[in-house]
Amino acid sequence: MKEKLIKNDLLKEEYYEIDHDSGLKIFVMEKPDYNGAYALFGTKYGSVDTCFKLKNDENYTTVPEGIAHFLEHKLFESEELDAFERFAVTGANANAYTSFDRTCYLFQCSGEFEKNLEILLDFVKAPYFTEETVQKEQGIIGQEIRMYQDSPDWQVLFNLLRGMYSKNPVRIDIAGTIESIAEINAELLYSCYNTFYNLSNMALAVAGNVKKETVLSIVDRVIKKEEPVEFQQIIPEEPKEIAESYIEETLGVDMPKFALGFKETHTEPVRTAMETLVMNLALDIIAGKVSPLYSKMLSDGLINTSFGKEYFTGRGFAAPMFMGESNSPEKVKEEILKEIDRIRTEGIRDEDFEVSLKKLYGAEVFAYNDVDDLANNLIDAYFNNHSLFDTIELYKEIKKEDVEKTISDSFREEYCCLSVIR
Repeated sequence: MKEKLIKNDLLKEEYYEIDHDSGLKIFVMEKPDYNGAYALFGTKYGSVDTCFKLKNDENYTTVPEGIAHFLEHKLFESEELDAFERFAVTGANANAYTSFDRTCYLFQCSGEFEKNLEILLDFVKAPYFTEETVQKEQGIIGQEIRMYQDSPDWQVLFNLLRGMYSKNPVRIDIAGTIESIAEINAELLYSCYNTFYNLSNMALAVAGNVKKETVLSIVDRVIKKEEPVEFQQIIPEEPKEIAESYIEETLGVDMPKFALGFKETHTEPVRTAMETLVMNLALDIIAGKVSPLYSKMLSDGLINTSFGKEYFTGRGFAAPMFMGESNSPEKVKEEILKEIDRIRTEGIRDEDFEVSLKKLYGAEVFAYNDVDDLANNLIDAYFNNHSLFDTIELYKEIKKEDVEKTISDSFREEYCCLSVIR
């Protein structure tokens, strides 16, 4: 077993990175002044991973859309007490989520940490699937899919993704479709589990009032050594062009909702920490809550305080987005494009760059006060091939010209899609 202590003198923070003998990567950030603890056990496997093969397989296996999310649901079950029932005894708050490129299981607790971590590690590494329970789950997830189809916030996002992407499976709902989940069976679930839930593809992050030695003693007891599983994934080659520039749907909303996205060409598997930081600065300078454009649109009644922005990025996809509510979504798009053209022509004002830089830096520092943010960020950094402290150090290197180039290159009207829910 190898372990190293990673420190940041500026933040006066540190955490342990451990290569456990089982093959599991472990991160522990001890925060003795906190009352509780947060643990996250994740695998680099999400909804886009629908085509894969093991190292010695001749052909690729294509599995139904939504199977990663289906698998997340099924892992909480067992032959006896399910995981939620076990956590209810200890009083921990447990949950899980599946995103486009990962699945994570988690708990937060103020006591009985050792028992809770044991439950987490045990149920994630003890799959139990039968055809009978799979059929039952198909009905439950089918209801969930129908619920999301009626959710304006969910639909405005996925309509945008379908407008931007024509091949990448990121355009498909994470839960799949009623038709796709009907194709899932126990054999397929075990195939996906045995491929992607190998310890070499997983990580455990713990933050809070815990000791590294305690975490390792539990992992030593519960987790058995596994030989690495080598596999390859295929994500279809995505054309540079968007599929559609405008998508509209009618649902029950008091005010129209919109999402505006700019599709980026994606040549590397994931964005670097610097690329992500530069893009987040670009978004904030264009229309963040301290930007002139945000103030103008708000005072004009064009947007309300629901307006926000996000760098939507993961394995094989990347798109800066703006979203919110407006009676004139097309006018919002027009104002954002005008501001982008102004920056492209005139450059970023020094004061706008400094304000956004300080704002994002402050938010980065503040995140170290939140144990759930820390655990999630440890996993996120590892899955995206950098370390937790990389971003805070990159603030020293970033230049205004970097952000100007990103705005010029990535925010192109021809690769822009507007999704509206009326």
